[in-house]
Amino acid sequence: MQKETEIKLRASRETLLALRDHPLLKKRNKSGWSRHELFNQYYDTAERDLAQARVALRLRRDGEQFIQTLKSRGQSVAGLSERNEWDWYLDKAKLDTKKLGDDCWPASLAELDKKSLKPIFTTDFVREKAEIAWGRGKTKVVIEAALDLGQVKAGKQSEEICELELELRQGDPEALLELAAELAADLPLMPCDISKAERGYRLHDADGYNLQLPAPALDATMPLDDAVVALGWQLLGNSQRLAEQYRFNGRWKLLSDWLQQLIELRALLGSLGQAAPRASSRELRELLDALIQDWRPRVEAGQDDEGVRKAAPMQFAEELGQTRWGLLSLKASLWLLQRSWTEGRNARGDRQGAAELGKWLLHLLAEEAKSLQLPRYQQQPEDLAEQSPRMERLLVWLHLARSVLELPEVDRLYGELAKLHELARQPIDEQALEMRVEQAHLVWTLKAWKQLEK
Repeated sequence: MQKETEIKLRASRETLLALRDHPLLKKRNKSGWSRHELFNQYYDTAERDLAQARVALRLRRDGEQFIQTLKSRGQSVAGLSERNEWDWYLDKAKLDTKKLGDDCWPASLAELDKKSLKPIFTTDFVREKAEIAWGRGKTKVVIEAALDLGQVKAGKQSEEICELELELRQGDPEALLELAAELAADLPLMPCDISKAERGYRLHDADGYNLQLPAPALDATMPLDDAVVALGWQLLGNSQRLAEQYRFNGRWKLLSDWLQQLIELRALLGSLGQAAPRASSRELRELLDALIQDWRPRVEAGQDDEGVRKAAPMQFAEELGQTRWGLLSLKASLWLLQRSWTEGRNARGDRQGAAELGKWLLHLLAEEAKSLQLPRYQQQPEDLAEQSPRMERLLVWLHLARSVLELPEVDRLYGELAKLHELARQPIDEQALEMRVEQAHLVWTLKAWKQLEK
């Protein structure tokens, strides 16, 4: 068994050609490019037991060599994945189920009849690969860069494979993100948290692709810094999966949900105070602000305008043809992996970062609630929109971390505050102003809100 650490980056055909001669790869290419035609057959049961167990089983032909591979899903967030992998070299193109022993086979599939495994889909592509090496401080880094072009086929359905895959051979996983970010600064590359096997399953069952990542396990006693990592990875990973699925099928709600992940990530960054000095997140905030500024008006307009919704997939394709989305994703991944906000912060920031999440969060929400001054906006509802960023800071924590709060009816607080925020974003007319006044009063009278304002 070996551990596979890699990142996949979706690209266009033009970008794939440009990568081959990119100065950064050309300078550090120690092996030259080699070309391989890879034919891959994936196996599962009719009930998709392997997919449910989060493993993939394939038989690959590489020239005259046949390789049987079993991969576990492992950890995969924001395009960076770590998986266990077992390879067996075979004499012929026939699955050898005797190789699938207890040392690699999931315990959850112990009772599965391996004779029920059958071909499900194929991923056939041409791979050009090279060994990229450079020094990272005193640490040697070796990365295999692979340019893959081909097709996933499941029955009569097919999808193009066009991606850059960076696999760590030696060194720190941060090196993968650093190299990817440097390339993404010049070329449109989109981190893609979906494997070739997942694409095959998605073609076989279009609605079977799991969009949402599992919610992180938060605890009231965990340090704030750890909570930032957990929530940041979830928001970033979700945004990438939503972007990929919207690119795939163009369903409007996916675009709206994608934008919401960006809004919540931006609110998270803006809520951390001295625990994350503003200088440490300036670049990310600027990238997020630019994306939100462009896409929020479109999404809001599209709620009631079918023409806007129909035009959005082409506009999103144009977005993916630029560098900023991929660059944001990779920069944010590095920021989280390196915990960049902890570097150079003052002693008070260190204390906040080490503070217990439950206590810090209660203090943050209380400060934001008092500063919101809801009675004022019951008198001046036309000015409520100016408090949109503050409400977003409240909402992101109430959405993702309310389980650690000891507040009465905290779920209701989140729901009613979300309604108030939605009203604050709507155009002003007499009816809208009346609804703002009523909703502001309702939130202000909630038990949880009264406790926060004490």
